[in-house]
Amino acid sequence: QGPLNPALATTVGSRVAALRAADSGNTRAVPVDLVTASGSGLDPQISIAAAEFQVSRVARERGLPEAKVLELVRAATEGRTLGILGEPRVNVLELNMALDAGG
Repeated sequence: QGPLNPALATTVGSRVAALRAADSGNTRAVPVDLVTASGSGLDPQISIAAAEFQVSRVARERGLPEAKVLELVRAATEGRTLGILGEPRVNVLELNMALDAGG
């Protein structure tokens, strides 16, 4: 869905509502990369803001302290490519493997 497609607003609104319902106590702004998708929808990284937005819910669901989940997010954070290109991001596979290992 392109930015001029009216269905995009509906899709994004539904995704925001689902995130809010899954974590009703979270008052942070929903990061855009959690409610939009790339062409493939299979992005191997998410923004630091997107990972941090989910820390409370992931900690609760996995029975881990929030501080431990945040530590794992930090450990899975990659810097800019060649030190200058792009933005720092969280490697989702690496983070999920660390979470699956029990932190």
